[in-house]
Amino acid sequence: MRAVKSRNTTPELAVRKIARTISSGYRLNRADLPGKPDLAWIGAKRAIFVHGCFWHGHECRRGARIPKENRDYWVGKIARNKARDVKNRLHLEAAGWRVLTIWECELRDTQEVEARLRAFLT
Repeated sequence: MRAVKSRNTTPELAVRKIARTISSGYRLNRADLPGKPDLAWIGAKRAIFVHGCFWHGHECRRGARIPKENRDYWVGKIARNKARDVKNRLHLEAAGWRVLTIWECELRDTQEVEARLRAFLT
C-alpha cells in the first residue's frame, strides 16, 4: 500500500492536461480543503476530484472487482473510502463550492471529459 501514489497519478495528469487548455490558475491538492481536491480553483470555488475506479468503488467493470485474497479487508476499505468521499463532497458544497468527480474509466473518452470540464469551469 505504501507504493500507491495519491498525487500525480496518470489519470490526474491527464485531467490536468485537459484543464490547462480550458482554465489555468488551479491549485493542486489543497490540504486546507476537505478531501484535498486534486484540482481547485480557489477564487471560483471549483474543486475536481480524480478518482481511481478500484480505490473509490466505482460501478464500472474495474471498480466492481474485489480481490479474492483478504476480501473482508478490501470491502471495508472501499466502503470507508466511499463514505469519506461523500463526507468531503458535502463539506465542500456546504461551504459554497461546486464539486466535480472524474472517474479513471471516463478518461477513455477525452472529448467527453473536456466537454464536462468546460461546462463545469465556465
